[in-house]
Amino acid sequence: MANLNIDSVKARTFDAIVVGSGISGGWAAKELTEKGLKTLVLERGRDVKHNRDYPTTNKMPYEFEHRGQVPLEIREKEPVVSRCYAFREDAMHFFTRDSEHPYVQEKPFDWIRGYQVGGKSLLWARQTQRWSDFDFDGPARDGFAVDWPIRYKDLAPWYSHVEKFAGISGNSDGLAELPDGEFLPPYPLNSVENYFRQQLKTHYGNRHVISARCAHLSKPNQIHFDQGRGQCQNRTLCQRGCPFGGYFSSNSSTLPWAERTGNLTLRPFSVVESVIYDEKAGKATGVRVVDTNTKEVIEYYARIIFVNASALHTNHILLNSTSARFPNGLGNDSGVLGKYVGFHNYRARISAEYDGLLQYATAGRNPSDGGYIPRFRNLHKQETDFLRGYAAGFGARRYQVEDRSGFGEDLKQQLLNPTWSNWNVGSHMMGETIPKEGNFVGLDKDQKDAWGVPLLRINIGYDDNDEKMIKDYLEQMTEMFTKAGFTNIRATDSKQAPGLDIHEMGGVRMGHDPKTSLLNKYNQLHACQNVFVTDGACMTSTSTQNPSLTYMALTARAVDHAVSEMKKGNL
Repeated sequence: MANLNIDSVKARTFDAIVVGSGISGGWAAKELTEKGLKTLVLERGRDVKHNRDYPTTNKMPYEFEHRGQVPLEIREKEPVVSRCYAFREDAMHFFTRDSEHPYVQEKPFDWIRGYQVGGKSLLWARQTQRWSDFDFDGPARDGFAVDWPIRYKDLAPWYSHVEKFAGISGNSDGLAELPDGEFLPPYPLNSVENYFRQQLKTHYGNRHVISARCAHLSKPNQIHFDQGRGQCQNRTLCQRGCPFGGYFSSNSSTLPWAERTGNLTLRPFSVVESVIYDEKAGKATGVRVVDTNTKEVIEYYARIIFVNASALHTNHILLNSTSARFPNGLGNDSGVLGKYVGFHNYRARISAEYDGLLQYATAGRNPSDGGYIPRFRNLHKQETDFLRGYAAGFGARRYQVEDRSGFGEDLKQQLLNPTWSNWNVGSHMMGETIPKEGNFVGLDKDQKDAWGVPLLRINIGYDDNDEKMIKDYLEQMTEMFTKAGFTNIRATDSKQAPGLDIHEMGGVRMGHDPKTSLLNKYNQLHACQNVFVTDGACMTSTSTQNPSLTYMALTARAVDHAVSEMKKGNL
């Protein structure tokens, strides 16, 4: 029996464990296995194989029972996830249902999740911008949160590393606030998007519209063909899973690459309940897993552990990883675990019309979704009554209009000969929120999920800084639209709850000081250095840029450090 036990432990022992298979977990798996480490990737959801498990990817509109709409019965049963723009009949099988995976909202919070291999990398909007020193310097300069322990120069080579492999389309725009990267050809602005770019340059000088940078293979390089991926076909059906591998996802890129090394073991249906801490060794030795189907509790062991379960789940796991040494959660000597959570403010939108350039119309589809306006507020100096700033999307398009009045031959001719609308232009805000101690997550003391894990309690809300930023965005965009000659300008505040941005960050933040942060400059827990966190939970502040590219770069950098330290015998 003793030998059987030894064999069982040996079979459950790896060089590295990665919790989560989304964007950052996939990158951890790729980097670890490439460096020769036998790596176990644990995913709480089902397996999804590239192409094999994209059931709607080639369906025509008429093949959907409800023509793409979500039935009322489902919307009423799943009120949170139904608010997500991508939760439609063609992709709702990739979303987690509220009713099956409850959580406690102390304040309204729309937690959008994707429990499957690949996670939300199958569903993300694929916008990819580097951070700059305006972002990494922000907390120290403005006096909120804590100072980032890294700067742009620390991450720049790792941005390049992941961009070349993932495939990022974009222009070299020469903007200090939005560093250039390793780009594939950009998706060009259309005539009115370009017109607005010129208007901003004329009237402001320091405000820009650029082609949105996105993780699409506009023109693949050999490294992308080597992954088995092909050129983006501009279908804009990405949320279904792309049969061409035209956009970056764990499923089409990093996980298959890791699998080819022969060093990957992937285990779906595995809820990670906690990280196991060895009091005598003074380090983590593995993770405790609950099989989602059988409810069996299994322990897996490794020298290093990457917790990449997505921002709030990573907080959830570490909070639940208690021991005599860490009674309030793994590595939580500072008491800030679960606190200082931030997100992106997407509440404000503005739309208008333009009756110029009517000799042009829109044809085809742009997977980058048009233009991007980098942050221009409070860059070089504090110029507003709120801290930090916002970026914005910008797009313009025309629609064919059918006259459905009348009947008979007249109606037939009208339907056969549609006219074009004026240009419709629109923008949405992406505002940086200030991480605050009062924005936190914690464990419920009484309620547990189906696998015996305490439910997560979420207490996250807007503040006065957010309200002032919304007001400024709407005022500035109205002014810019007016100067550009746009008409019928309509400014709106959706009042949506936090979370619908799907950019929650923090709770396990990086920092110099173990008294005020959880992670060091290499994403190691200060108090348990063989545990790494490189997903959204690690973020000290939120910036205005989409965060996924930064998660990828942080992950690759952290793995490089971890393996180096292992070889030195320090881990």
